[in-house]
Amino acid sequence: MKYSQSEKMEIIRMVEESNLSVKKTLEEMDVPRSSFYSWYKRYLDSGYEGLASRSKSCRQIWNAIPEWEKERAVEVARQYPEKSCREIAWYVTDKMGYFISESSVYRILKARGLVTSPAYTVITAADKFEHPTTRVNELWQTDFTYLKVVHWGWYYLSTVLDDYSRYIIAWRLCRNMTVGEVKQTLDIAIAKTGIKHVHVLQRPRLLSDNGSAFIASELKKYLDEQQMKHIRSKA
Repeated sequence: MKYSQSEKMEIIRMVEESNLSVKKTLEEMDVPRSSFYSWYKRYLDSGYEGLASRSKSCRQIWNAIPEWEKERAVEVARQYPEKSCREIAWYVTDKMGYFISESSVYRILKARGLVTSPAYTVITAADKFEHPTTRVNELWQTDFTYLKVVHWGWYYLSTVLDDYSRYIIAWRLCRNMTVGEVKQTLDIAIAKTGIKHVHVLQRPRLLSDNGSAFIASELKKYLDEQQMKHIRSKA
């Protein structure tokens, strides 16, 4: 799918502001990561103009915002620096009689360096982990995967995967994403591997994201009882 300059900017804005990881956010929007990182590099190098199509053909955009209207949005932003892009869009629409969307205000201000990005940097994934696992049951990964069953609704697949073998040790299909669901999936993994019934010098570490079920005190208590160390990804 071919995206316009404004659509690329909107996707970059959504990724920057998303609470999910870059990978998951792009998956939700069905945007290829390779395309996104290419746009993002051009955006960092040349700003909004760097997202323009590289096609030699030049075509006029029928609904392009007039330059004078862009300048008016910039003037309002400078006059009221405390206002968000949404509030500026409302102000222009209500007070000046010209409709402009929040996303358009964001693009205009971003192109002029008047909107700062969140305090983190979008980075590409490394070719390999800095400290790769060396044996089975050294590190387990757990997560929920969204899926929609036609006529039934949304379900969530809870999994525990061994990092070294890439083998899915345990999985459960759930109707919600709670601590209880995570604990039940871990119970299956623990029972299946038998790590509680043999002398193990070091129990598996558990890697997860920062979802609400994974940062709950109930899960921390459960993992302490299982003598398992919990580590969470930064994204």
